[in-house]
Amino acid sequence: MATATSPAAITATGLRKSYGDKVVLDGIDLDIAEGTIFSLLGPNGAGKTTAVQILSTLIRADGGEMRVAGHDPARQPDAVRAAIGVTGQFSAVDNLLTGEENLTLMADLHHLGRAEGRRRAAELLERFDLVEAAMKTAATYSGGMRRRLDLAMTLVGDPRIIFLDEPTTGLDPRSRLTMWQIIRRLANDGVTIFLTTQYLDEADRLADRIAVLDQGRLVAVGTAAELKRRVPGGHIRLKLADTAALDAAARALDDSTRDDDALTLQVPADGSARSLRNLLDRLDAAGVEVDELSVHTPDLDDVFFALTGRTAAETTPTTDPAPIDPAPTNPAPTDPAEKEPAR
Repeated sequence: MATATSPAAITATGLRKSYGDKVVLDGIDLDIAEGTIFSLLGPNGAGKTTAVQILSTLIRADGGEMRVAGHDPARQPDAVRAAIGVTGQFSAVDNLLTGEENLTLMADLHHLGRAEGRRRAAELLERFDLVEAAMKTAATYSGGMRRRLDLAMTLVGDPRIIFLDEPTTGLDPRSRLTMWQIIRRLANDGVTIFLTTQYLDEADRLADRIAVLDQGRLVAVGTAAELKRRVPGGHIRLKLADTAALDAAARALDDSTRDDDALTLQVPADGSARSLRNLLDRLDAAGVEVDELSVHTPDLDDVFFALTGRTAAETTPTTDPAPIDPAPTNPAPTDPAEKEPAR
């Protein structure tokens, strides 16, 4: 994980985008350090995919300043494309080609020499545990294998920043865990990951920092722990040995709720170490010993609901339906080698 003094891989100030009367991004600010995993959460239509499309040079913003790998996506798109990779929700794998052929095709698009392209393909097949399937067509791959191949194709160009849009949609639990391990290793190797997801456990597990986007605005930014502390409902549960101990603890903790049948107390707390220390100090001063102690904090689903008025279960894990400009100001290059600029 990068330190607080790491330089920024991605910055944006006042980023705006509209389609007609519909405001998709309403002046968002981003500051993402190198070598970290940043997760953008939000309900359908919040603007997540639009933000990725702008930062990866696929469409232009209507306003705002931004830098990706130190370059302006609008004025220096080629420099940005050389530094990034994009893995979308829907796989870009060619089903008619083998795993090895998909990788060597990407090597050709990145203008790697024949020998270097083969070396890079072999390295990535090994890294993503695809050696045994290398000569099989991608049509025969499982969902998890396809996602691993898709990400491997993104890495052919050795990007410093990777945009992952819903990378584990539709995967079984084992395949999701494998993808999580791969993503964390990439960050440990210094790659910056921009992750959009609606699986809140995924963001909780992976992200160094999380932003919640709703109706085109960032409504919260912080670590998972910081966001959880913003939501009420956290508490510490104490189990005592007998009624006498319960009475003593209740007197020491006058803000608690007791359950005489279960011999437990529930004390409001924000889940921080300081609140736990304060509670233990009060119990020590009263000479109370506790049999069991557990800390309960709101999860990211609680945060999501509190900030957006919806739970993650009420949204479908798809990209937000931002249309493409009818006359884009940053059209795709005509050079065939540049048609997949961010892979």
